[in-house]
Amino acid sequence: MERFRLPAHLISVLSEELSSSETHATMDSLFMYANAPGDPPEGSKLTKAQSWLRRINTDESCDPLEIIGFLIESYMEPPLPEKAYSWEEEPSLNEHQEKRIERLKQALARANLQYIPGARVTHISGSASRSLKDIINKLDHTSIDQEFERALRNVESSPREAVSAACNILESVFKTYIEEENLETPNKQDLQPIWKIVRDDLGLDPSKIEDRDLKEILSGMFATVSGIGALRTHASSAHGAGKRMYSLKPRHARLAVHSAHTLVTFILESWHEKREAKKINA
Repeated sequence: MERFRLPAHLISVLSEELSSSETHATMDSLFMYANAPGDPPEGSKLTKAQSWLRRINTDESCDPLEIIGFLIESYMEPPLPEKAYSWEEEPSLNEHQEKRIERLKQALARANLQYIPGARVTHISGSASRSLKDIINKLDHTSIDQEFERALRNVESSPREAVSAACNILESVFKTYIEEENLETPNKQDLQPIWKIVRDDLGLDPSKIEDRDLKEILSGMFATVSGIGALRTHASSAHGAGKRMYSLKPRHARLAVHSAHTLVTFILESWHEKREAKKINA
């Protein structure tokens, strides 16, 4: 396999971000932390960053993706401000940080790359680059599994992001179902209202199920959706007026991701069964 080389546009964006954010000393330290080869190049900060990145491209002893992952780690995963938050608040990045993250994401995507928390930059696979809506619409279980695998990769390094990803997949499934089945979209596009539309259309109302065991399982599904949505909203927020932050652990995130995966699989299988029944009765 041919060795990957950083494209010119990515070198340009990385150089600009590094030179505008670092001093000469911190840039030297950052490149050494990333295990970039050689001594610091001469010149301005912009020239230094460009020269070092070009050297990374030509030095066969190093992996460009591994190095840039460490170079941009603190930009892509900046620490949130330390303070107490109410239930209604979410800790947030400042505008400059958000713009920088978005610019780096776009530059990486243009090179068919993505940043994964934990200082990893990887290639975007063909199935991963497809829209989730397209995957869901085709009931592509393999690709759905890959979406959840990406969520699981965040569990250890960023539990909150893993929970958010799991919740986003649930929302995508529900919204795609509503659109494809030509159902009336609720005024409020939150998780609970769209889930109610889907479960009612699929006949998943526990009160209408005669089998007691299945009724209990379906009731548990409702609690799962509610819990995952609440966890996404409240993770990293303070409890009430106190100052103790919500401590979201990897095991909590793993439970949320696996629960969401099980629910999505059941919804897609139920949807497929409904479609097949329509074909037979047509």
